[in-house]
Amino acid sequence: MEHKHIQHLYWRTGFGILPAQLNTLSKKSKTEIVAHLFKASKSVTPLKVDTSEIDALFTSKSDFTKENRKKFQEISRKKRLELNVAWIGRLANTDELLREKMTLFWANHFVCEDNNILFIQQFNNTLRKHALGNFKDFVKAISKEAAMTKYLNTKQNRKLKPNENFARELMELFTLGVGNYTEQDIKESARAFTGYNHNFKGEFVLRKPQHDTGNKTFFGKTGNFDGEAIIDIILEKEQCAKYICEKIYKYFVSDVVHKAHIDEMVSVFYPNYNIEKLMRHLLLSDWFYDDENIGTKIKSPIEFLVGINGIVPVQFKNSRQLLYIQKVLGQTLLNPPNVAGWKGGRSWIDSNTIMFRLKLPSILLNNAYISKIEVDDSDSMMDMSSKNRSKKNRFKVEPNWDVFNTNFKKVSLETLENHLLQCHINSKTEDYLQSLKKGTKRDYCIQLMSLPEYQMC
Repeated sequence: MEHKHIQHLYWRTGFGILPAQLNTLSKKSKTEIVAHLFKASKSVTPLKVDTSEIDALFTSKSDFTKENRKKFQEISRKKRLELNVAWIGRLANTDELLREKMTLFWANHFVCEDNNILFIQQFNNTLRKHALGNFKDFVKAISKEAAMTKYLNTKQNRKLKPNENFARELMELFTLGVGNYTEQDIKESARAFTGYNHNFKGEFVLRKPQHDTGNKTFFGKTGNFDGEAIIDIILEKEQCAKYICEKIYKYFVSDVVHKAHIDEMVSVFYPNYNIEKLMRHLLLSDWFYDDENIGTKIKSPIEFLVGINGIVPVQFKNSRQLLYIQKVLGQTLLNPPNVAGWKGGRSWIDSNTIMFRLKLPSILLNNAYISKIEVDDSDSMMDMSSKNRSKKNRFKVEPNWDVFNTNFKKVSLETLENHLLQCHINSKTEDYLQSLKKGTKRDYCIQLMSLPEYQMC
Protein backbone atom coordinates (compact mmCIF):
# COMPACT_ATOMS: atom_id res chain seq x y z
CA MET A 1 0.00 0.00 0.00
CA GLU A 2 1.33 3.44 -0.92
CA HIS A 3 2.66 5.74 1.80
CA LYS A 4 0.23 8.55 0.98
CA HIS A 5 -2.75 6.19 1.21
CA ILE A 6 -1.64 4.81 4.58
CA GLN A 7 -1.11 8.34 5.88
CA HIS A 8 -4.55 9.30 4.59
CA LEU A 9 -6.11 6.28 6.30
CA TYR A 10 -4.42 7.01 9.62
CA TRP A 11 -5.30 10.68 9.57
CA ARG A 12 -8.96 9.97 8.93
CA THR A 13 -9.22 7.08 11.39
CA GLY A 14 -6.75 8.55 13.87
CA PHE A 15 -4.39 11.49 14.22
CA GLY A 16 -1.47 10.69 11.96
CA ILE A 17 1.17 7.98 11.74
CA LEU A 18 4.85 7.83 12.70
CA PRO A 19 7.63 6.87 10.23
CA ALA A 20 8.42 3.42 11.67
CA GLN A 21 4.80 2.25 11.58
CA LEU A 22 4.38 3.75 8.12
CA ASN A 23 7.33 1.78 6.79
CA THR A 24 6.08 -1.44 8.41
CA LEU A 25 2.55 -1.08 7.05
CA SER A 26 3.73 -0.17 3.55
CA LYS A 27 4.71 -3.81 3.12
CA LYS A 28 1.14 -4.92 3.78
CA SER A 29 -2.01 -4.86 1.66
CA LYS A 30 -4.95 -2.52 2.18
CA THR A 31 -7.06 -5.43 3.43
CA GLU A 32 -4.44 -6.38 6.03
CA ILE A 33 -4.00 -2.82 7.28
CA VAL A 34 -7.73 -2.16 7.62
CA ALA A 35 -8.21 -5.52 9.32
CA HIS A 36 -5.52 -4.56 11.85
CA LEU A 37 -7.37 -1.31 12.66
CA PHE A 38 -10.57 -3.20 13.45
CA LYS A 39 -8.83 -5.96 15.37
CA ALA A 40 -7.06 -3.41 17.59
CA SER A 41 -10.40 -1.72 18.28
CA LYS A 42 -12.32 -4.87 19.21
CA SER A 43 -11.77 -4.25 22.90
CA VAL A 44 -13.35 -1.36 24.80
CA THR A 45 -11.31 0.41 27.47
CA PRO A 46 -13.54 2.77 29.49
CA LEU A 47 -12.21 6.25 30.18
CA LYS A 48 -12.45 7.01 33.88
CA VAL A 49 -11.26 9.56 36.40
CA ASP A 50 -11.13 8.95 40.13
CA THR A 51 -14.55 9.72 41.66
CA SER A 52 -13.91 8.19 45.10
CA GLU A 53 -14.40 11.64 46.70
CA ILE A 54 -18.01 11.56 45.53
CA ASP A 55 -18.53 7.99 46.73
CA ALA A 56 -17.33 9.06 50.18
CA LEU A 57 -19.80 11.98 50.26
CA PHE A 58 -22.92 9.87 49.80
CA THR A 59 -22.99 6.61 51.74
CA SER A 60 -26.66 6.82 52.82
CA LYS A 61 -29.82 8.83 52.11
CA SER A 62 -29.11 11.07 55.08
CA ASP A 63 -25.96 12.32 53.31
CA PHE A 64 -27.95 14.20 50.67
CA THR A 65 -27.62 17.51 52.48
CA LYS A 66 -27.35 20.97 50.95
CA GLU A 67 -23.71 21.16 52.02
CA ASN A 68 -22.83 17.80 50.46
CA ARG A 69 -24.59 18.69 47.23
CA LYS A 70 -22.52 21.87 47.04
CA LYS A 71 -19.34 19.84 47.61
CA PHE A 72 -20.48 17.44 44.89
CA GLN A 73 -20.81 20.31 42.40
CA GLU A 74 -17.32 21.55 43.26
CA ILE A 75 -15.84 18.08 42.84
CA SER A 76 -17.70 17.61 39.56
CA ARG A 77 -16.26 20.82 38.11
CA LYS A 78 -12.75 19.71 38.98
CA LYS A 79 -13.30 16.18 37.67
CA ARG A 80 -14.82 17.39 34.39
CA LEU A 81 -11.53 19.18 33.71
CA GLU A 82 -9.66 15.96 34.56
CA LEU A 83 -11.91 14.00 32.20
CA ASN A 84 -11.29 16.50 29.41
CA VAL A 85 -7.51 16.16 29.85
CA ALA A 86 -7.80 12.37 30.16
CA TRP A 87 -9.78 12.21 26.91
CA ILE A 88 -7.15 14.23 25.06
CA GLY A 89 -4.52 11.89 26.51
CA ARG A 90 -6.49 8.84 25.39
CA LEU A 91 -6.79 10.16 21.84
CA ALA A 92 -3.05 10.77 21.75
CA ASN A 93 -2.11 7.37 23.20
CA THR A 94 -4.33 4.43 22.40
CA ASP A 95 -4.17 1.06 20.70
CA GLU A 96 -7.94 1.23 20.05
CA LEU A 97 -7.40 4.00 17.49
CA LEU A 98 -10.47 3.55 15.29
CA ARG A 99 -12.80 3.11 18.28
CA GLU A 100 -11.50 6.33 19.81
CA LYS A 101 -11.86 8.28 16.55
CA MET A 102 -15.40 6.92 16.20
CA THR A 103 -16.12 7.94 19.80
CA LEU A 104 -15.05 11.47 18.93
CA PHE A 105 -17.31 11.38 15.88
CA TRP A 106 -20.35 10.13 17.80
CA ALA A 107 -19.79 12.74 20.52
CA ASN A 108 -20.65 15.35 17.88
CA HIS A 109 -23.64 13.35 16.67
CA PHE A 110 -25.32 12.36 19.94
CA VAL A 111 -24.48 15.75 21.39
CA CYS A 112 -24.84 16.01 25.15
CA GLU A 113 -23.48 18.11 28.02
CA ASP A 114 -23.79 17.76 31.78
CA ASN A 115 -22.11 19.13 34.90
CA ASN A 116 -22.43 15.84 36.79
CA ILE A 117 -19.12 14.00 36.37
CA LEU A 118 -20.73 10.61 37.02
CA PHE A 119 -23.31 11.10 34.28
CA ILE A 120 -21.07 12.64 31.62
CA GLN A 121 -18.33 10.06 32.18
CA GLN A 122 -20.89 7.28 31.84
CA PHE A 123 -22.27 8.90 28.68
CA ASN A 124 -18.78 9.18 27.20
CA ASN A 125 -18.17 5.49 27.79
CA THR A 126 -21.54 4.57 26.27
CA LEU A 127 -20.37 6.33 23.10
CA ARG A 128 -17.15 4.34 23.29
CA LYS A 129 -18.91 1.01 23.90
CA HIS A 130 -21.32 1.33 20.94
CA ALA A 131 -18.99 3.25 18.58
CA LEU A 132 -18.54 0.26 16.25
CA GLY A 133 -21.61 -1.73 17.24
CA ASN A 134 -25.25 -1.81 16.15
CA PHE A 135 -26.78 1.61 15.56
CA LYS A 136 -30.25 0.57 16.77
CA ASP A 137 -28.83 -0.62 20.09
CA PHE A 138 -26.79 2.58 20.20
CA VAL A 139 -29.81 4.88 19.86
CA LYS A 140 -31.75 2.96 22.49
CA ALA A 141 -28.83 3.14 24.92
CA ILE A 142 -28.45 6.89 24.33
CA SER A 143 -32.16 7.48 24.97
CA LYS A 144 -31.76 6.00 28.46
CA GLU A 145 -28.56 7.80 29.44
CA ALA A 146 -28.89 9.99 32.53
CA ALA A 147 -26.96 12.86 30.93
CA MET A 148 -29.24 12.80 27.87
CA THR A 149 -32.48 12.61 29.86
CA LYS A 150 -31.32 15.76 31.65
CA TYR A 151 -29.90 17.56 28.61
CA LEU A 152 -33.00 17.14 26.44
CA ASN A 153 -35.52 17.31 29.27
CA THR A 154 -36.83 13.75 29.12
CA LYS A 155 -36.95 13.88 32.93
CA GLN A 156 -39.67 16.51 32.58
CA ASN A 157 -41.60 14.38 30.07
CA ARG A 158 -44.70 13.17 31.95
CA LYS A 159 -47.99 11.57 30.95
CA LEU A 160 -50.14 14.62 31.65
CA LYS A 161 -47.56 17.12 30.41
CA PRO A 162 -45.37 15.73 27.59
CA ASN A 163 -42.02 17.42 26.86
CA GLU A 164 -41.21 17.14 23.16
CA ASN A 165 -37.55 18.16 23.26
CA PHE A 166 -35.93 14.71 23.07
CA ALA A 167 -38.53 13.38 20.62
CA ARG A 168 -37.79 16.27 18.25
CA GLU A 169 -33.99 15.99 18.41
CA LEU A 170 -34.16 12.20 18.15
CA MET A 171 -35.53 12.58 14.63
CA GLU A 172 -34.07 15.92 13.57
CA LEU A 173 -30.47 15.38 14.71
CA PHE A 174 -29.95 11.75 15.70
CA THR A 175 -31.75 9.64 13.08
CA LEU A 176 -33.64 11.22 10.16
CA GLY A 177 -32.70 14.84 9.57
CA VAL A 178 -34.90 17.90 9.10
CA GLY A 179 -38.12 17.52 7.12
CA ASN A 180 -38.56 13.75 7.42
CA TYR A 181 -41.29 13.75 10.08
CA THR A 182 -44.33 15.79 11.10
CA GLU A 183 -45.15 17.79 14.21
CA GLN A 184 -47.75 15.14 15.02
CA ASP A 185 -45.03 12.46 14.86
CA ILE A 186 -43.08 14.47 17.45
CA LYS A 187 -46.10 14.73 19.76
CA GLU A 188 -46.87 11.01 19.57
CA SER A 189 -43.22 10.06 19.97
CA ALA A 190 -42.90 12.26 23.06
CA ARG A 191 -45.76 10.35 24.69
CA ALA A 192 -43.82 7.10 24.20
CA PHE A 193 -40.81 8.49 26.10
CA THR A 194 -42.80 9.70 29.11
CA GLY A 195 -41.50 8.42 32.43
CA TYR A 196 -37.86 8.11 31.32
CA ASN A 197 -35.67 8.95 34.31
CA HIS A 198 -32.60 7.83 36.30
CA ASN A 199 -31.39 7.35 39.84
CA PHE A 200 -28.48 9.09 41.59
CA LYS A 201 -25.94 6.66 40.09
CA GLY A 202 -27.15 7.39 36.58
CA GLU A 203 -28.95 4.07 36.10
CA PHE A 204 -32.07 4.17 33.91
CA VAL A 205 -35.42 4.14 35.68
CA LEU A 206 -38.87 4.10 34.06
CA ARG A 207 -41.29 5.99 36.31
CA LYS A 208 -44.39 3.94 35.48
CA PRO A 209 -46.96 6.37 36.99
CA GLN A 210 -45.57 9.05 34.64
CA HIS A 211 -45.57 6.82 31.53
CA ASP A 212 -48.35 7.14 28.97
CA THR A 213 -49.68 3.63 28.26
CA GLY A 214 -52.27 4.74 25.72
CA ASN A 215 -52.12 4.04 22.00
CA LYS A 216 -49.94 6.31 19.86
CA THR A 217 -50.08 6.75 16.09
CA PHE A 218 -46.56 7.22 14.77
CA PHE A 219 -45.50 7.17 11.10
CA GLY A 220 -48.84 5.59 10.21
CA LYS A 221 -48.62 2.81 12.81
CA THR A 222 -50.83 2.62 15.90
CA GLY A 223 -50.04 0.82 19.13
CA ASN A 224 -49.08 1.12 22.78
CA PHE A 225 -45.56 2.14 21.81
CA ASP A 226 -42.79 2.80 24.30
CA GLY A 227 -39.52 4.57 23.51
CA GLU A 228 -37.78 1.49 22.14
CA ALA A 229 -40.69 0.74 19.80
CA ILE A 230 -40.53 4.30 18.48
CA ILE A 231 -36.81 3.86 17.71
CA ASP A 232 -37.56 0.56 15.94
CA ILE A 233 -40.13 2.28 13.72
CA ILE A 234 -37.79 5.18 12.92
CA LEU A 235 -35.00 2.83 11.85
CA GLU A 236 -37.34 0.99 9.49
CA LYS A 237 -37.00 4.05 7.28
CA GLU A 238 -34.09 3.92 4.83
CA GLN A 239 -33.79 7.68 5.29
CA CYS A 240 -32.21 6.99 8.69
CA ALA A 241 -29.42 4.93 7.10
CA LYS A 242 -28.92 7.61 4.44
CA TYR A 243 -28.72 10.37 7.05
CA ILE A 244 -26.11 8.52 9.12
CA CYS A 245 -24.08 7.51 6.06
CA GLU A 246 -23.94 11.12 4.88
CA LYS A 247 -22.65 12.30 8.27
CA ILE A 248 -20.01 9.56 8.35
CA TYR A 249 -19.00 10.36 4.77
CA LYS A 250 -18.58 14.08 5.54
CA TYR A 251 -16.50 13.30 8.62
CA PHE A 252 -14.24 10.56 7.25
CA VAL A 253 -14.17 11.16 3.49
CA SER A 254 -15.12 14.60 2.19
CA ASP A 255 -17.26 17.65 2.93
CA VAL A 256 -18.62 17.25 -0.61
CA VAL A 257 -21.09 14.37 -0.69
CA HIS A 258 -20.91 11.93 -3.63
CA LYS A 259 -24.40 10.46 -4.16
CA ALA A 260 -23.19 7.20 -5.70
CA HIS A 261 -20.90 6.60 -2.72
CA ILE A 262 -23.72 7.33 -0.27
CA ASP A 263 -26.05 4.92 -2.09
CA GLU A 264 -23.35 2.29 -1.88
CA MET A 265 -22.90 2.86 1.84
CA VAL A 266 -26.65 2.73 2.49
CA SER A 267 -26.89 -0.65 0.75
CA VAL A 268 -24.32 -1.96 3.26
CA PHE A 269 -25.78 -0.25 6.33
CA TYR A 270 -29.51 -0.80 5.83
CA PRO A 271 -31.49 -2.51 7.34
CA ASN A 272 -29.16 -4.15 9.90
CA TYR A 273 -27.31 -0.96 10.93
CA ASN A 274 -23.96 -2.62 11.61
CA ILE A 275 -21.54 0.27 12.12
CA GLU A 276 -18.40 -1.87 11.90
CA LYS A 277 -19.54 -3.40 8.61
CA LEU A 278 -20.23 0.07 7.21
CA MET A 279 -16.85 1.45 8.28
CA ARG A 280 -14.99 -1.59 6.99
CA HIS A 281 -16.65 -1.13 3.59
CA LEU A 282 -15.81 2.59 3.56
CA LEU A 283 -12.14 2.09 4.44
CA LEU A 284 -11.70 -0.68 1.88
CA SER A 285 -13.38 1.20 -0.97
CA ASP A 286 -11.17 2.55 -3.74
CA TRP A 287 -12.88 5.96 -3.72
CA PHE A 288 -11.87 6.59 -0.11
CA TYR A 289 -8.26 6.87 -1.36
CA ASP A 290 -9.01 9.08 -4.39
CA ASP A 291 -6.64 12.04 -4.70
CA GLU A 292 -9.61 14.40 -4.45
CA ASN A 293 -10.18 13.16 -0.89
CA ILE A 294 -6.58 13.32 0.38
CA GLY A 295 -5.52 16.38 2.35
CA THR A 296 -8.80 18.18 1.63
CA LYS A 297 -10.38 18.34 5.09
CA ILE A 298 -9.62 21.02 7.67
CA LYS A 299 -8.44 19.43 10.90
CA SER A 300 -10.78 19.94 13.80
CA PRO A 301 -9.13 21.70 16.77
CA ILE A 302 -8.87 18.36 18.58
CA GLU A 303 -7.33 16.66 15.53
CA PHE A 304 -4.91 19.57 15.26
CA LEU A 305 -3.92 19.43 18.95
CA VAL A 306 -3.63 15.66 19.16
CA GLY A 307 -1.73 15.55 15.86
CA ILE A 308 0.91 17.96 17.18
CA ASN A 309 1.19 15.87 20.34
CA GLY A 310 1.72 12.76 18.23
CA ILE A 311 4.77 14.32 16.59
CA VAL A 312 6.18 16.03 19.69
CA PRO A 313 4.51 14.96 22.96
CA VAL A 314 3.64 17.97 25.10
CA GLN A 315 3.01 17.90 28.84
CA PHE A 316 0.94 20.78 30.26
CA LYS A 317 1.98 21.84 33.77
CA ASN A 318 -1.35 23.65 34.12
CA SER A 319 -4.21 21.65 32.63
CA ARG A 320 -6.43 24.73 32.46
CA GLN A 321 -4.17 26.05 29.71
CA LEU A 322 -5.07 23.00 27.62
CA LEU A 323 -8.72 23.88 28.19
CA TYR A 324 -8.00 27.48 27.20
CA ILE A 325 -6.42 26.39 23.91
CA GLN A 326 -9.47 24.28 23.06
CA LYS A 327 -11.73 27.24 23.80
CA VAL A 328 -9.74 29.64 21.61
CA LEU A 329 -9.59 27.12 18.77
CA GLY A 330 -13.35 26.59 19.00
CA GLN A 331 -13.78 23.02 20.24
CA THR A 332 -13.80 22.17 23.93
CA LEU A 333 -14.40 18.50 24.66
CA LEU A 334 -17.42 17.86 26.92
CA ASN A 335 -18.70 21.38 26.22
CA PRO A 336 -20.54 21.47 22.87
CA PRO A 337 -21.96 24.82 21.66
CA ASN A 338 -25.53 23.48 21.39
CA VAL A 339 -27.48 20.29 20.69
CA ALA A 340 -26.49 20.45 16.99
CA GLY A 341 -22.81 20.30 17.96
CA TRP A 342 -19.91 21.78 16.03
CA LYS A 343 -20.55 22.47 12.35
CA GLY A 344 -17.03 21.41 11.31
CA GLY A 345 -15.54 21.97 7.85
CA ARG A 346 -14.82 25.59 6.99
CA SER A 347 -16.39 26.77 10.25
CA TRP A 348 -13.25 25.64 12.07
CA ILE A 349 -11.34 28.52 10.49
CA ASP A 350 -11.89 32.24 10.83
CA SER A 351 -9.56 35.25 11.04
CA ASN A 352 -8.92 34.66 14.74
CA THR A 353 -8.59 30.89 14.87
CA ILE A 354 -6.27 30.69 11.85
CA MET A 355 -3.85 33.15 13.46
CA PHE A 356 -3.84 31.17 16.68
CA ARG A 357 -3.46 27.86 14.82
CA LEU A 358 -0.43 29.15 12.92
CA LYS A 359 1.18 30.41 16.13
CA LEU A 360 0.38 27.42 18.31
CA PRO A 361 3.26 25.11 17.26
CA SER A 362 5.77 27.84 18.23
CA ILE A 363 3.87 28.54 21.44
CA LEU A 364 3.91 24.89 22.49
CA LEU A 365 7.22 23.72 21.07
CA ASN A 366 9.48 26.76 20.96
CA ASN A 367 8.63 28.67 24.12
CA ALA A 368 7.01 31.43 22.11
CA TYR A 369 4.48 33.82 23.60
CA ILE A 370 0.84 34.79 23.18
CA SER A 371 0.31 38.27 21.86
CA LYS A 372 -3.02 40.07 21.57
CA ILE A 373 -1.60 42.14 18.73
CA GLU A 374 -2.38 40.85 15.25
CA VAL A 375 0.71 39.85 13.26
CA ASP A 376 0.18 40.86 9.64
CA ASP A 377 3.44 39.71 8.15
CA SER A 378 3.24 35.97 7.58
CA ASP A 379 6.99 35.46 7.49
CA SER A 380 7.34 37.19 10.87
CA MET A 381 4.59 34.99 12.22
CA MET A 382 6.35 31.87 11.00
CA ASP A 383 9.58 32.86 12.74
CA MET A 384 8.39 34.19 16.10
CA SER A 385 11.07 35.15 18.57
CA SER A 386 10.76 34.00 22.16
CA LYS A 387 13.29 36.44 23.60
CA ASN A 388 12.49 39.18 26.10
CA ARG A 389 8.81 38.33 26.40
CA SER A 390 6.71 38.55 29.55
CA LYS A 391 6.50 35.26 31.42
CA LYS A 392 2.80 35.82 32.10
CA ASN A 393 2.07 35.24 28.40
CA ARG A 394 3.82 31.87 28.25
CA PHE A 395 2.29 28.44 28.31
CA LYS A 396 3.78 26.19 30.94
CA VAL A 397 4.54 23.14 28.83
CA GLU A 398 7.27 20.56 28.43
CA PRO A 399 7.72 19.35 24.84
CA ASN A 400 9.45 15.99 24.63
CA TRP A 401 11.88 16.45 21.75
CA ASP A 402 13.66 13.21 22.66
CA VAL A 403 10.61 11.28 21.45
CA PHE A 404 10.58 13.28 18.22
CA ASN A 405 14.33 12.67 17.68
CA THR A 406 13.87 8.94 18.20
CA ASN A 407 10.80 8.61 15.95
CA PHE A 408 12.23 10.77 13.16
CA LYS A 409 15.87 9.70 13.43
CA LYS A 410 15.86 8.00 10.02
CA VAL A 411 13.86 10.76 8.33
CA SER A 412 16.00 13.29 6.48
CA LEU A 413 15.47 17.03 6.75
CA GLU A 414 14.48 17.12 3.08
CA THR A 415 11.74 14.49 3.44
CA LEU A 416 10.29 15.65 6.76
CA GLU A 417 7.50 17.53 5.02
CA ASN A 418 6.31 14.27 3.45
CA HIS A 419 5.52 12.99 6.95
CA LEU A 420 3.97 16.17 8.34
CA LEU A 421 1.95 17.57 5.42
CA GLN A 422 -0.94 15.75 3.76
CA CYS A 423 -2.22 18.24 1.22
CA HIS A 424 -0.75 19.62 -1.98
CA ILE A 425 1.67 22.48 -1.30
CA ASN A 426 0.91 25.61 -3.33
CA SER A 427 3.63 27.48 -5.20
CA LYS A 428 3.93 30.33 -2.68
CA THR A 429 4.40 27.91 0.20
CA GLU A 430 6.92 25.97 -1.87
CA ASP A 431 8.89 29.16 -2.49
CA TYR A 432 8.71 30.00 1.20
CA LEU A 433 10.03 26.56 2.18
CA GLN A 434 12.86 26.89 -0.27
CA SER A 435 13.81 30.27 1.21
CA LEU A 436 14.02 28.93 4.75
CA LYS A 437 17.31 28.27 6.40
CA LYS A 438 16.86 24.64 7.34
CA GLY A 439 18.99 24.64 10.46
CA THR A 440 17.82 21.65 12.50
CA LYS A 441 15.14 19.03 12.07
CA ARG A 442 13.50 20.40 15.18
CA ASP A 443 13.26 23.95 13.82
CA TYR A 444 12.02 22.72 10.46
CA CYS A 445 9.35 20.64 12.20
CA ILE A 446 7.96 23.77 13.90
CA GLN A 447 8.13 25.72 10.63
CA LEU A 448 6.18 23.02 8.79
CA MET A 449 3.56 22.85 11.54
CA SER A 450 3.14 26.63 11.25
CA LEU A 451 2.09 26.43 7.60
CA PRO A 452 -1.53 26.75 6.41
CA GLU A 453 -1.06 23.35 4.72
CA TYR A 454 -0.57 21.71 8.11
CA GLN A 455 -4.18 22.61 8.93
CA MET A 456 -5.35 20.06 6.37
CA CYS A 457 -5.61 16.28 6.52
